[in-house]
Amino acid sequence: MPTHFITLLVAVICETIGTTALQASQQFTKLGPSVIVVVAYGLAFYLLALTLKHMPVGIMYAIWSGSGIVLIALIGWVVFRQTLDLPAIIGMTLILVGILVIQLFSKTAVH
Repeated sequence: MPTHFITLLVAVICETIGTTALQASQQFTKLGPSVIVVVAYGLAFYLLALTLKHMPVGIMYAIWSGSGIVLIALIGWVVFRQTLDLPAIIGMTLILVGILVIQLFSKTAVH
């Protein structure tokens, strides 16, 4: 696996950690989770900048944001007991299918 995909994967993980901590920070009223938000998002954006050396911004952002949406929804469902109805599940499935189409068939995914 090329290193820029690993960098993008770590950026998605950092963004997911940051967004999870954002929920846990209770509107920035808890110091620990608030610090995690800032550090995780800072690292995520730094890693995204590194990824841009190898991928077009539109493709990189589609993969990053789509993956983050699905992961955060799953974390919200498991950790925070938030519900996912059928339209939400179908929509997230379509997002994942879109990411797969980009990865498997797009010639613009790497330059």
